[in-house]
Parts: sequence; C-alpha cells; structure tokens
Amino acid sequence: MSTEVEALKSFFAAINRNDIDAIAKDFDPDILRVEPTGFATAGTYRGIEAVREHVRAGRGTWAEGTCEPEEFLINGDRVVVYLHAWVRMKGAVEWTGGRFADGFVFRDGRIVEYRTFWDRDDARRWAGIA
Repeated sequence: MSTEVEALKSFFAAINRNDIDAIAKDFDPDILRVEPTGFATAGTYRGIEAVREHVRAGRGTWAEGTCEPEEFLINGDRVVVYLHAWVRMKGAVEWTGGRFADGFVFRDGRIVEYRTFWDRDDARRWAGIA
C-alpha cells in the first residue's frame, strides 16, 4: 500500500475519533482546502490552522458517526478517496449520510491540497482518472 494511502487512512481515522491535532500530521504548511457549495462549511481555506479549524467546525456538528474510506484511486500525485459518511448530528435523533469523494494532492509526502466532491465522477475527472 502506498505512503499516501496510509497517510489518508490515518487522516480519516483521526476524523472519526475527533482527534483534530492528528488530522494535520501530513499537511503541508500551505495546504489548500476547498469544500463546495452545499456542504455546511463550504468555502476555501489555506494553511494548517485554517484547515484544522474548518475540520473542527464540521466534525464538531456530529454527535456520533463515521466517515469511512471505501476506495482509493491514485494518479501520480493525486489521490481520490471514495467515502461513506454516516452520522447523527448534535441535537438530532435521526442518522444521515451519503457517499461522496475527497481529492488530495501530495507533494514530497505532504498533503498540499484537499477537495471535496459531491459527485465521484467529478473527483475522478479532477484527478485525471478515467
């Protein structure tokens, strides 16, 4: 298994256990985070502290749940991760979830870019994966 996949497995495990400090272990200092319109914390964020706070805000809305990687697709320095989120939000009794994808760019073993895609096909196109 590639170093990038191992780093991303650790990243999602940290999100699931709400370990905000550990999520940034493999971030480049100038990491770029893009979350599309329609997500609760949509926007563009740059730098470790901004991205860490962005993840803290999003993860902080969960009472419980997980965001589990289902598949890793690699094209050079880009990795697309198919995800399944299943969470109960704070103050809610119903569980909610869905399938989507995150895209990552690695440089020198560090995550320099982190994007979320509603549509998995969009993520593959972004990464140049047929």
